Amino acid sequence: MTAPVSASDRPVLRLKPKANARAIRRGAPWVFDNELVLDRRSKKLAPGTLAILEDAERKPLALVATNTNSRIVARVLDRDFNADINVDWFAARIRKALDLRERLYDAPFYRLVHAESDGLPGLIIDRFGDTLVVQPNAAWADRFLEDLTQALIDVVGVSNILKNSSGRGRGLEGLDDTDLVLHGAAPNTPVEVKMNGAIYMADLTGGQKTGLFYDQRDNHGYAAKFAKDARVLDVFSHVGGFALAALANGAASAMSVDGSASAIALAEEGAKRMGKVLDTRQGDAFDTLSALNDEGAKFDVVICDPPAFAPSKPALEKGLRAYERIARLGANLVAEDGYLVLCSCSHAADMTSFTGACLRGIGRSGRRAQLLHTGQAGADHPLMPQLAESGYLKALFFRL
Repeated sequence: MTAPVSASDRPVLRLKPKANARAIRRGAPWVFDNELVLDRRSKKLAPGTLAILEDAERKPLALVATNTNSRIVARVLDRDFNADINVDWFAARIRKALDLRERLYDAPFYRLVHAESDGLPGLIIDRFGDTLVVQPNAAWADRFLEDLTQALIDVVGVSNILKNSSGRGRGLEGLDDTDLVLHGAAPNTPVEVKMNGAIYMADLTGGQKTGLFYDQRDNHGYAAKFAKDARVLDVFSHVGGFALAALANGAASAMSVDGSASAIALAEEGAKRMGKVLDTRQGDAFDTLSALNDEGAKFDVVICDPPAFAPSKPALEKGLRAYERIARLGANLVAEDGYLVLCSCSHAADMTSFTGACLRGIGRSGRRAQLLHTGQAGADHPLMPQLAESGYLKALFFRL
């Protein structure tokens, strides 16, 4: 276990005079390198070291976790700068997170911890029944992994806890990419997950991210409203997200398109367990959409749920052009009075800029659109109002 350190022994990080201390007082969870006075001593702090954050007048603001290897040098852990970060501290926050999810869902399949929004910055935990998949995407979470694991055992009572190190954030923090079994054992077969009447197969050790994208659960369900007797196309489908929900809700046919052969195989297995037939195409999404256009194919519902085309501000312009292109190609495949669903998980592209790109693409296809609904991540991915990045997922539902 991590030994407690008294507040008087903790190093101090101080904001520059022009830094916005008021934002921290009002709940902002991050402090960037250009907002701090970083001397030789503070630059030598080991990643994950706890420190007291002070304003320019030396008034304590919060207990923070530090990493001078990252642009986010300080992450706020507690407003009580005397707090001990230990098993009990983790248990209290995990208990709050668990209580919310158990009120939301009847079955233990959900995001248990959503980083800053659950008071555990940089930490992602997804639950798959008796197994938890932990993504410690910040240096402090790696440092306190033993205490975190014990708290999860005590509070959640699961048999298996896996560390997944594939998150993009770990690279930005200078962390390793080594996966580990923290408790119990790793499942040797994909885990069956039931949502929206569909069956999904989650590969917890070899799949993308933690194995399944729980954040789209509500949007899968909303799109399924249009699925009865419809021809459905699900592009960037991963393990069949929108397509399988459509089949479960009466679609006449569904096609999944994805570049990953293993993801396609999992989607096909999910359909098989549902007693349904899923058409699949493996390949580049842009190329496949163009080929379907050349074939004269038409669908009643087309969903495009790509990876983050704009993962950062420098990539925004290029990413918006990609979203516009996807919207144009997808719109061309929608039958008259059909539905087009366009999604973005790019936090750098806000709703206004994403919507603009989608409308430009639909306009270039020569179609006229009605915007029916805007979706976001489910309630197990709560949004932190002081952190725009926590509202990363956007889904637009159009009728053409």
